[in-house]
Amino acid sequence: MKKLEATDVTSHSLLGKETPYCSKYDASLLFAIPRQEKRKELGICNDNLPFSGLDIWTSFELSWLNLKGKPISVMAEFVFQGDSPYLIESKSFKLYLNSFSGSKFESQEEVEALIIKDLTRVSGKPVGVMIYTLEALEGKFATLPGDNLDELDIEVNEYQVNPMLLETEDPINIVDETLNSHLLKSNCLVTGQPDWGSVVIRYQGQKMKHEALLKYIISFREHNEFHEQCVERIFMDILKQCQPKYLMVCARYVRRGGLDINPYRSNFEKEFDVSRTVRQ
Repeated sequence: MKKLEATDVTSHSLLGKETPYCSKYDASLLFAIPRQEKRKELGICNDNLPFSGLDIWTSFELSWLNLKGKPISVMAEFVFQGDSPYLIESKSFKLYLNSFSGSKFESQEEVEALIIKDLTRVSGKPVGVMIYTLEALEGKFATLPGDNLDELDIEVNEYQVNPMLLETEDPINIVDETLNSHLLKSNCLVTGQPDWGSVVIRYQGQKMKHEALLKYIISFREHNEFHEQCVERIFMDILKQCQPKYLMVCARYVRRGGLDINPYRSNFEKEFDVSRTVRQ
């Protein structure tokens, strides 16, 4: 397992390089990136975070062999603490999970315990792992909570993040509302490949102008940053520009390579709705 500065990701990780498929369990494939590097840009310190949160990953391609050599195929959910010192680079995570496919294990419990040990060691905080049979999750899709912004008739000409797009209405108009959009799109910090997602914003405070908020969400369209970092940027931009008393931001990203990533950040909630959407 490698732990390097965020600025070293391109040169030291497996991203953008021809990578042999590994079908034998290998925990050394995991590649850790310090969260603090990008948080510095937002004025965030790991020792005094303005939010709590989780990063929830879902794998659709986890498989291993039982002791008789028969394949077992499942889905798995991984819950990382938002205050862990490291996040795991997604390609390395995919390679790590793929490495189980040709290895034999006695039971699902053995696999689960091994993954918990590896991910906890790499991220620096305890990680939750839940493994499900494919049948157990069939038909369990939900709609995003709140009012959808996507049908607003707006003119858009900015596709790089601009927090100055955010606006509030009359300062005496205090609201408690939940808003969502399926128009969040950013790019991988290293490969430039598109990351498509849906975002939910719940807040209490001075009412935000919905058209302005939608323009801001769309302004991520050509922005290069990891999923977790985008959600933290949205949280901090809204907190600074609109100054709500309470704020929660979460995103449910479409899967790439059999994994989806779903970061949650909040300054008032501890429990998060992790229901899956039809895009996932």
